[in-house]
Amino acid sequence: MSPQPLAGKHAVVTGGGRGIGAAIAVALAGAGADITLMGRSRAPLEMQAQTLRTRIHIETCDVSDPDDVRRAFQGASAVLGDVAILVNNAGQAESRPFGKTDLTLWRTMIEVNLTGTFLCTQAALPGMLAAGWGRIVNIASTAGLRGYPYVSAYCAAKHGVIGLTRALALELARKNITVNAVCPGYTQTGLLEASLATIAQKTGRSAAEARAELVRHNPQGRLVEPEEVAQAVLWLCLPGSAALTGQAIAVAGGEVM
Repeated sequence: MSPQPLAGKHAVVTGGGRGIGAAIAVALAGAGADITLMGRSRAPLEMQAQTLRTRIHIETCDVSDPDDVRRAFQGASAVLGDVAILVNNAGQAESRPFGKTDLTLWRTMIEVNLTGTFLCTQAALPGMLAAGWGRIVNIASTAGLRGYPYVSAYCAAKHGVIGLTRALALELARKNITVNAVCPGYTQTGLLEASLATIAQKTGRSAAEARAELVRHNPQGRLVEPEEVAQAVLWLCLPGSAALTGQAIAVAGGEVM
């Protein structure tokens, strides 16, 4: 395999400034892709861009806003060409018992996690169809493959992402465009650290006890690293992965089989 198998391919990574998204950008750039980093805040995107040795573009974008998505993708394509690889990584998680899950929280989880994936895919797909090649990878979650208590809205959104992945994979199966989902388990990110602090505050446990409870779900007895998720994404984007489509791949140490 070429040391840069994605050379000349324009990859968009939403939520690309931190955590899993940042690790994905590093992996794709290492394979030669040109990268557009998208996210709500410019500062983390600029910091991440400094670490990538490839052609880089930045677009601030709220993935739940149709006009913002349209503007961002037009700007990215004007600089780096049509999008060949789309990684729908931007997302948001918030826990609350179902009885306390109000319509505002429900809508936020659906709009950011599911509608954002829909809007970004619609923006990127025409260029892939014109080129006759494309890779779409949706970062879902093990919460899209099973249920978890106290995150019903998030689970519903991520199950929707996997349903969208499977439906679109069939629509595009003869177009040389693959659509897959990667489903991380509990992953060592800043977002997880914030969640641990919230759990500790609400339950009276220490942060170490809260972490141990999450680790307990992983048969390997550890948290997943962002780079491990990124390697799964990279694999799905390679030219040799053309037969992989419509899959929901759990990166979770055996938690989901």
